[in-house]
Amino acid sequence: MKKKVNILVIEHGVELIRQLNRICSQKKFTIMASRTIEAGFERFEDHAIDIMILTGSVARLGRIRGMEFLDIISEKSAATQILFLASSKDMSLVFSALKRGSYQYAKLPIADGELEMLIQAALLHQPQYTPNLLLKSEARKTTFEKMVGGSAKMIELYRQIRQAANTNMPVLLTGETGTGKDLVARAIHQQSKRSSKAFLPIHLGALPPELVAGELFGYEKGAFTGATQSHRGMFEKAEGGTIFLDEIGTIDEKVQISLLRLLETRKLERIGGTRTISANVRIVTATNENLSEAVEQGRFREDLFFRLDIFQIALPPLRERGGDIALLVNSFLKQFSDDYQRDIVGISPECISVFEAYDWPGNVREIKNVVHRAVLNCTGGILLPEHLPERLQESRKQPQKISLPVGCTLKEAEREIILRTLNWTGNNRQRTASILGISRRSLYNKLTRYEL
Repeated sequence: MKKKVNILVIEHGVELIRQLNRICSQKKFTIMASRTIEAGFERFEDHAIDIMILTGSVARLGRIRGMEFLDIISEKSAATQILFLASSKDMSLVFSALKRGSYQYAKLPIADGELEMLIQAALLHQPQYTPNLLLKSEARKTTFEKMVGGSAKMIELYRQIRQAANTNMPVLLTGETGTGKDLVARAIHQQSKRSSKAFLPIHLGALPPELVAGELFGYEKGAFTGATQSHRGMFEKAEGGTIFLDEIGTIDEKVQISLLRLLETRKLERIGGTRTISANVRIVTATNENLSEAVEQGRFREDLFFRLDIFQIALPPLRERGGDIALLVNSFLKQFSDDYQRDIVGISPECISVFEAYDWPGNVREIKNVVHRAVLNCTGGILLPEHLPERLQESRKQPQKISLPVGCTLKEAEREIILRTLNWTGNNRQRTASILGISRRSLYNKLTRYEL
């Protein structure tokens, strides 16, 4: 059992720290202070925080917005009690703070006696357990390269990216459309020793089949009608770096043979040429189809598949990334608000519930497009359900159906049922526990066990 209570204070000044030092016994409490949200988040990652005190003046500033920060803390640590302190000019933030996990608020300046009472109330509100996520500093990180997500599935994906980056072997990325295969490919490059060299992506499915070979391997002047000058292919341009071949399953037999030769010899020849050119390039490929089935059907060479499938990374669909939807929405909201210079300061709880109830068949790409459209539709400072497409509104009217594969374990079935019910209730844990017929503490224990 932990002997001391950790209190994290995020505030510009020193008066609040002095108050806490006066009223809190050093034997029972450890007081930590940060002047910015960014610095506070680092403290949160490194320590199990029991009580976090955030002031309105800090919440308005910084790269991470205050309400976004509260979303992250509430999602990652149900055990952390949040106290929001606001002066009269910051009262517009109070309602949003209460909706985003703050158990209480008070006006600044605050008397010692009132602050002491609020701290004691926070300890009474605190659940008598510590989620496993608090014990895993890596699992609390919500960004990696340009990807956003702190779910167990994403933490495992980040680990695989780092592992792949430490090698030079080909990597095959699989997963549904819109899961971010291009971001993963770029992350592998950025994490590797080739990061100072070129990263060249090419969408093979978007090219006419007759142009693919020329774009990849280059051609000499006069090689075919229209070849009025020599052309360096992508493999030459990416020398020393990484080439990302998206939709690898669309290339024809001739291109497959040329690619297989390059993988085996690290050499290539331009179309119409006789000179052998060295190709020191890291190859990352991606597909949203089952290449094993393509091999069985004779559409893809088995020997090439085996060369590409040495290190496979399967990207999780968004519906399996429990807790990441709110993080993605906030990230895209900030991005598009800045792009269009819109003063959108937050999202209504009802709007977040709509986002989390939807199944997202288009994955991250779809949620990005929806937020983009919502920002353009929003005329006020808060994103509301009315700013979202009708298909999202409809998804909340009827409960989603859950399909479970034959042979799945009871543990897997329970995890999926809990995850989908959480999405359906807009991450309302009290309502989820009621629907499932279990106590709220039992639900918390299951969420901890399954790292949801």
